[in-house]
Amino acid sequence: MDFSYLLSEPLTAVMALALTVSFVWLAVYYGMVYMRLGRRREDAGDERQRPLPPVSVVLTVHNEADWLRENLPYLLEQDYPDYEVVVVDFISQDDTQFILKVCSDHYARLKIVQFHQDVNLYRGRKYPLSIGIQSAKNDHILFSEPDCVPKDFGWIRSMMQGYRRGDTQIVLGYSGVRQTKSFFNWLQVYDNLDYFLRFLSAALSGRPYTGCSRNLSYRRSFFFQRNAFYSHLSIAEGADDIFVNQNATRQNTQVVIAPDSFTLTDSQPGFVRWCRLRRERVATRRFYPLIQRLRLKAYPFAVLLFYVAAGVLLARHTFPWQILLAVLALKCGWQILAVSFAVKRFDVKMLHWLSPIFEIYFLFANTFSALTPLSLKGKRIRRVVKK
Repeated sequence: MDFSYLLSEPLTAVMALALTVSFVWLAVYYGMVYMRLGRRREDAGDERQRPLPPVSVVLTVHNEADWLRENLPYLLEQDYPDYEVVVVDFISQDDTQFILKVCSDHYARLKIVQFHQDVNLYRGRKYPLSIGIQSAKNDHILFSEPDCVPKDFGWIRSMMQGYRRGDTQIVLGYSGVRQTKSFFNWLQVYDNLDYFLRFLSAALSGRPYTGCSRNLSYRRSFFFQRNAFYSHLSIAEGADDIFVNQNATRQNTQVVIAPDSFTLTDSQPGFVRWCRLRRERVATRRFYPLIQRLRLKAYPFAVLLFYVAAGVLLARHTFPWQILLAVLALKCGWQILAVSFAVKRFDVKMLHWLSPIFEIYFLFANTFSALTPLSLKGKRIRRVVKK
C-alpha cells in the first residue's frame, strides 16, 4: 500500500505517528500490568520451616456498630496461632462500645482502645491509627478497615508469607469489591481492580509507590523508625498512601496475591459518595515525586492520544479507514485478552468484555476529578529520605 501521500499531509502524518506510538505503548502496558500480574502465581514455599510471627491486626472505627456486629468475628476467628485484634474506637456514639465489650468477654485476643473525647488535633484517622499501632504488642502489624472483611480465615497466615525475606518491612495485598448485578457496581469493581493492579504491578517491578490499608502490613518497629506519620500528620488523607510512598523500596517491599490473602468490601451505594472516595484516593498524589506523577499520567495520556489520533484520522478521510478499524480492533482485542487473565486471577466475573468502555469512561471521569481536587490542609510536607 502506498503511503507516500503522507508527505503532503503533515497533520495526517503526525496523527498516524501518534496512533502508532500510543498503540504500541498501550499494548505493552496491557501485557505488563494486566496479563503479567494475572498470570503470576504465588510461591507458597515451605511454611513448616518458617516460624509464624505474632501479629497485631489494627483498625479504627467510628459508629460502626452494625459492621462490628456482623463482621468482627471474621477477624477474631482467623486460623493463626498467635495474634491479637486492636480496635480503636474513636468517640463512637452508637452501640459500638457495647458490641466491643461483648466481644471482649468472649475473645481474649481482642484489645479495645477507646477515645471518649476528640483529642485529635489533626483531621483524619492518622492520630487514632497511630495510637492503635502504639498499643499493639506485636511487631508485625496487619491493617484492615471497618468496611471490609477477609475473604478467607487464612488471611493472616497468607499475608505473613510476605515476610519470607528477612529484610521485608512492608507487605502489600489485594482487596476486592463484591459484585452485584448493576452497571454502577461493575464500574466500582473495575475501577478498584485497575487501581490495585497498577500499584501491585509497579511494586513487583521494583517501583512501589502506594498501598491500601484495606489489606496492608508493615512492621511496628519500622513505622516508628521512619517517624510514623509525622511528616504528613496535618494532611487528612494518606495514612497508607503517603507512608508507603515515602518508605517503600524495591528491597523492603513484597506483594502477596494468593487467593486466601484477599479482603472484600461492599460497593458504595451512592454515586456522589463513590466519587468522593475516588477523589480522596488520588488527592495525595500531588505529594509524590515528579517521576512517579509522570508515570501515573503516562497511561491516561496514551489512551487519550490513541483515540484523538484515531478520531482525527477518521474525520479527515485522509487515512485508510480499514487500517484504522484493524488497529482499533487489535487494540481492544488485546486489552480484553490481557484483562481476562487479571479478572480470573482476582476472581472478578466477566468484566473484561467491557474494559474498553470502562477505560474511556474513566479517562473522562479521572480528568474531571483532577480538575476538581480536594482541598487538603497542610500542603507542605516534610519529605522522608528513603534509605
